Amino acid sequence: MANTVQSTKKLYTIGEFVGQLRALPAVTFDDVPQVTEFLRKHPVEPQSLKNYLTWNTQHYTRNLVDHTDMYDLIAICWEVGQGSSIHNHEGQKCWMATPIGRLMVQNYRVIADCAEGCCELAPTSLFEMSSENPAGVDPAEPVHEVTNPKEFGERAVSLHIYSRPFDHCLVYSAEKRTCGEVQLHFDTVYGKPA
Repeated sequence: MANTVQSTKKLYTIGEFVGQLRALPAVTFDDVPQVTEFLRKHPVEPQSLKNYLTWNTQHYTRNLVDHTDMYDLIAICWEVGQGSSIHNHEGQKCWMATPIGRLMVQNYRVIADCAEGCCELAPTSLFEMSSENPAGVDPAEPVHEVTNPKEFGERAVSLHIYSRPFDHCLVYSAEKRTCGEVQLHFDTVYGKPA
């Protein structure tokens, strides 16, 4: 059964959430703690996301929910055991909330930056994201990976706010000490196949 926030806390439909998000002044998206607090105060009702959720047994899916000049709002669907590559957000701000299930986030410090396809990383903080524990990506340590560990035993959905929108990022292999740019794509856009 998916985790949800305590019943005493108001849950927002995804439509209400988007309306509140669009009402934020542009300067808000420069403030990591402020948007993290917005996520904490505006938990999304899981059932309202159903039109944006697609699943793939081979990889997590990226589903565009809303787009403005200031941000992209994406629902990412994670089957049990799936995870992202270690990656950054090309200097953009990022916030994550998990209305369904739980996820683990591992942050990394870049010891040797990506030069000629080589890099060196060191793991730093590790934390669990749940419906009551949203997170903002630390601009000082923006390299991270997200996983839905097998031991959690359930699907998960995370909502990501990326400000400003971007279509590529750097991915890293800590084991091989390599890095490279990848293009990003959506599996669905506004609930329809991309």
